[in-house]
Amino acid sequence: MKIRNYFTEHPASVGESYRQHLRVATRYSAQLFLAAGACAVHAVIPKLFTTTASTKIKDLHSQMVESGRTKLKM
Repeated sequence: MKIRNYFTEHPASVGESYRQHLRVATRYSAQLFLAAGACAVHAVIPKLFTTTASTKIKDLHSQMVESGRTKLKM
């Protein structure tokens, strides 16, 4: 497998260029990072952020389904 394929094969499978995929994946990553922070605060102070992370994950999943970004390879 060529090195280039590591950067282009998956983005192409979801109809994106490398740069488009980088932008979208970075946005998802930032949102998950913030949700993880809410989880950490919730672990210490259970009254805070009781549904923040689960709501964010549901929202991100809906966005992925609506945009066709659900081709998972495991």
